[in-house]
Amino acid sequence: METITDISLLSGALPTVVLAIGALGAVWLLVAQRRWYYYLALPACLIGATLVTLLAYQIVENWWRPFPDPVETEVYVWIGVAIAAIALLVPRILTARHWPGRVLTVVAVLAVVLAASSQINRVFAYYPTLRTALGMSNAHEVDFAAVPGPTATTVTGRPLDSVWQAPAGMPSTGDVTSVSIPGDKSGFAARPARVYLPPAYLTDPRALLPVLVMMAGQPGEPDDWIKSGGLATTMNDFAAAHDGLAPVVVVADGTGSTLANPLCMDSRLGNVDTYLAVDVPNWVKAHLQVDPNPRSWAVGGLSYGGTCALQLATNHPDVYPTFLDFSGQVEPTLGDRQRTVDAAFGGDDAAFRKVNPLDLLTARDFSGSAGMFVVGAGDDEYRDGQRKMAAAAKGAGMEVVYLEVPGGHSFAVWTAALRASMDWLAKRLGLIP
Repeated sequence: METITDISLLSGALPTVVLAIGALGAVWLLVAQRRWYYYLALPACLIGATLVTLLAYQIVENWWRPFPDPVETEVYVWIGVAIAAIALLVPRILTARHWPGRVLTVVAVLAVVLAASSQINRVFAYYPTLRTALGMSNAHEVDFAAVPGPTATTVTGRPLDSVWQAPAGMPSTGDVTSVSIPGDKSGFAARPARVYLPPAYLTDPRALLPVLVMMAGQPGEPDDWIKSGGLATTMNDFAAAHDGLAPVVVVADGTGSTLANPLCMDSRLGNVDTYLAVDVPNWVKAHLQVDPNPRSWAVGGLSYGGTCALQLATNHPDVYPTFLDFSGQVEPTLGDRQRTVDAAFGGDDAAFRKVNPLDLLTARDFSGSAGMFVVGAGDDEYRDGQRKMAAAAKGAGMEVVYLEVPGGHSFAVWTAALRASMDWLAKRLGLIP
């Protein structure tokens, strides 16, 4: 049963109502019965907000460049709207003759800021519901210490569903937990990983399940896949249709902090490649009872994480012969090739090409690997690159699936991408025939 916290923030009545109230707030801020407001305060605030927004654009896109790709213009427009509303707060209050008008001005500013925030959220689909915006999870959360230890009896086979029968008392949904995975070999300082354990893991006897290692984007954090990407819901739905069977999913940290971009490789920026290809698999096999066969392991991610997944699949096909690349880039980047090579390898382009997926796909045979590329049909920034990489992977002998889903570069696309990938992934990992 849907509660108020499950109402969509992306579609339907609520975002429309928020936008309408914000428009009314904007009208209140623009209308005042004082000449000095029209001829001085209003134009000064609007021009000032425009200049501040343009300066923010210049800093983010051309000077600081914390993100490898440009932020959508629509986002800057809504940021400018919010700044303008805040700038108008004091002068519009001064035009009000009575307290009700002053209070209404404060409400109007809040309404405009909320509407702008709502529209920015719709661009990225980061908070799909009020529940996620409030930090409330749909997943069943447990401490890692409460995760059941190894069982004496395991069920294994390929396909696994041909030999598995759900035991009595098996939970109806899986568990989600957090745990720190140390960088023993890499020295990489990662944030805690998020782990999804399906119902078939939480039983005795236990199904010996495959593993999917996932990464978030940049900026981002491991919890993005749980909070915004619907990972637990997607896995629980798949498990419900397959007697509790689904992959064990480890959402590992591929950046080290929200804004960091270490390019998912071993370089001057950090040893992320070794962390994800050595430390994470070693930890999972040592601390979770899973199928250790590489045929049962996959890696995936969104945006930066999708690029990272393809990097790992091409640099370590013996570890990750299967991958999911959702809206990934043509190559790991800090914005352009020269800046990337200079920062990561001190200008050594050959060192970059040695680990760059497109160069590896051109030079080597990957006939034992398989991957799924999914991108938003409206993602003009990444769509052509995904087509190019899918063609390169196919040309290198990989089994390739390419899919476009409605949307742009957002969590709505990545949620749909994961759901659309499940049957193909489950067959590839040996869960179903």
